[in-house]
Amino acid sequence: MKSAPPQANLDLAAVGNCIVASLIDRRGRHVWHCHPRLDGDPVFSALVNGQDPEAGFWDVELRGTVESRQHYVGNAAILVTHLSSEEGDEIRITDFAPRFKHYGRIFRPAQLIRRIEPMRGRPVIRVRMRPHFRYGAVPPQKIPGSNSIRYVGPDFALRLTTDAPLAYLADESPFVLHAPVTMILGGDEVIADSLSSLARHHYEETLDYWQDWARYLNVPFEWQSAVLRAALGLKLCSYEETGAVVAALTTSIPESANSGRNWDYRFCWLRDAYFVVRALNRLGATRTMEDFIRYITNLLAIEPAPALKPLYPIVPSTSVEEVTAPHLAGYRGMGPVRVGNAAALQTQNDSYGSVIMAAAQMFFDERLPKRGDAALFERLEQVGNAAATLGMQPDAGPWEFRGRQAVHSYSAVTSWAGCHHLAQIAARLGFADKAHHWKRTADGLRMEILERAWNPKLKSFVSAFDGKEIDASLLLWPELGFIAPKDPRFLSTFDVIEKQLRRGTHMMRYIAPDDFGSPESAFTVCSFWYVNSLATVGRPEEAREILESLLASRNSSGFLSEDVAPATGELWGNMPQTYSMVGLIGACMRLSKSWEEGFWNGS
Repeated sequence: MKSAPPQANLDLAAVGNCIVASLIDRRGRHVWHCHPRLDGDPVFSALVNGQDPEAGFWDVELRGTVESRQHYVGNAAILVTHLSSEEGDEIRITDFAPRFKHYGRIFRPAQLIRRIEPMRGRPVIRVRMRPHFRYGAVPPQKIPGSNSIRYVGPDFALRLTTDAPLAYLADESPFVLHAPVTMILGGDEVIADSLSSLARHHYEETLDYWQDWARYLNVPFEWQSAVLRAALGLKLCSYEETGAVVAALTTSIPESANSGRNWDYRFCWLRDAYFVVRALNRLGATRTMEDFIRYITNLLAIEPAPALKPLYPIVPSTSVEEVTAPHLAGYRGMGPVRVGNAAALQTQNDSYGSVIMAAAQMFFDERLPKRGDAALFERLEQVGNAAATLGMQPDAGPWEFRGRQAVHSYSAVTSWAGCHHLAQIAARLGFADKAHHWKRTADGLRMEILERAWNPKLKSFVSAFDGKEIDASLLLWPELGFIAPKDPRFLSTFDVIEKQLRRGTHMMRYIAPDDFGSPESAFTVCSFWYVNSLATVGRPEEAREILESLLASRNSSGFLSEDVAPATGELWGNMPQTYSMVGLIGACMRLSKSWEEGFWNGS
């Protein structure tokens, strides 16, 4: 039953429980799974293992497989894969990570459960469990027991507990699947319960949890399935222990072929904070939003305001040092595979305004049991002072340029937005003098931005003060409240962006060469920003057409990565990408008919 490893691609589904997650390909092969948490050691790393057939995956081979079908169970993070053979045999594989309420808490162990069932014929299968440790550098010591196999590494051990014939699993031998088998992969803990009963109970409880979770989401009348799947992806990117939300579950999927633009996204970017909180608020996902705001406010308590980094690990005290993993060849052999992210060492001055905008939710959202108070406002004022001072100084900008700095317009506008929000918060708290101070500060920043970020020759706002290049972040200025969408200056800027950055239905983030040359792929969230802008400038029908095209570019499981090749539609970059899912949610919410229009009024 030898088979060649499939070429890595991003047609992947995800399961998880907000502690761990796993990416699974169309044939039910686990190709990416970090243990014991989202940013841990990828014990399954076939996705970036250069198609090495020897290690980094967990699969089930059905002899003579000719067809695979895959779907999620309802709106739950429970994946079902059907494999069918040329002989007419069929098996069903169910994958999930347990997550449910138990004794008033959420039970969410660092554990994956897999159930394999015969559906038709006499299927002959082979199970291959091939984890490795320290980013592919260390093979496991495999120790069979009575009903489990331990995979021991230098830092921790995994235990696969199963009711399948252990000898077949240990030797990867084919066997006839007469009856369902259950496998539980997790930490090195003995499971004494009946596996089939335990798995069935965990399945039912996990299904109930996810159905309950989806039931209370605020979804638009149109594009509900797309929004629900994006919401699920966003949820799976959250690390519930601390409230952090990672930018993506993976590292080093290149932004385009052989580009070297390979980055580790298993961290929490402060820039993303505002957009994530806004999307969660629109969805009504108050618990996840509250946890994320808790993560942000915890950072403010332990990190001095002027020293805020652009990104943080999901547990703030751990390392973000960037190194390469030499034993992993990369996605389709397109290395390097990076661990950690040197962007944490950059100066990115938009972080300050982003934090203020995200935390501002606590002062205005009456659903939250813990509201913003004077003490939090005082900490935010320290962040505001940094925004007002540093927002007009050179930095790496929102695109994290590694080789140059400038006074980036986006950083300046975000700093303005932070000060503007502080004025609103102060007014909410009844601090009239402080409200006046922050309004005056914001007004001063706005005047300077309007003067120095405008290029009269281009008749456009530009990416950096006194510059002549543009980027897609300029589309966000109306969203941030800085300028009206019908302001002639923005309309003129919008025209320039369309002419320079649009590629079919996709939007480049910028086209000027950077440290790695000229970008080749479109940055997916920028395309959603463009859709929103089309709607705000009075072209809603065109916006809807492009939104439909963008939704069609999702993979078969409904997820988006960071980038897409405009000419081919192929997905590139880390996935599932938080930014892309946030953009999708926002665009669908904006453009959908209301429930009154679409359902109650029958139009």
